[in-house]
Amino acid sequence: MRPIRPAIFCKEEESLIMSNLTFGIIKPDAVAKGHTGKIIDRIIGAGFTIRGMKLIHQSKRQAEGFYAVHRERPFFGELTEFMSSGPCVVLCLEKDNAVPAWRDLMGATNPAEAAEGTLRKEFAGSIGENAVHGSDSDENASIEIAYFFSKLELV
Repeated sequence: MRPIRPAIFCKEEESLIMSNLTFGIIKPDAVAKGHTGKIIDRIIGAGFTIRGMKLIHQSKRQAEGFYAVHRERPFFGELTEFMSSGPCVVLCLEKDNAVPAWRDLMGATNPAEAAEGTLRKEFAGSIGENAVHGSDSDENASIEIAYFFSKLELV
């Protein structure tokens, strides 16, 4: 068993460390279509290190909690229904400038507008079922990682 890397949790280095971590989800549509392994391969190929990963099936209530920031948006019900519709894979990813690097690999929210070579261009079917999720800031990455992972689950 590999030891937990204490530097990840060092208060003095937290802001530096957090810029190297991001959160991702391989969404239910991609899992159901059997794309999980291909997406993980692409993540590793892009230079990310996976620090935490697990297959989960969110309840509607868990999805509502995770996406609470969108509660007043018209798509909230559809989003949380979709995210609780089947298994997904949650990930804590490490790389220099992890948030922008992950967002670049994911591609545009609308797969029709996503650049060639991005995950959404290759694996997403629509704006609503767009294969992957990623944090939009270091602050949100920290919140989202903590929503799904305890410190003991990050290696």
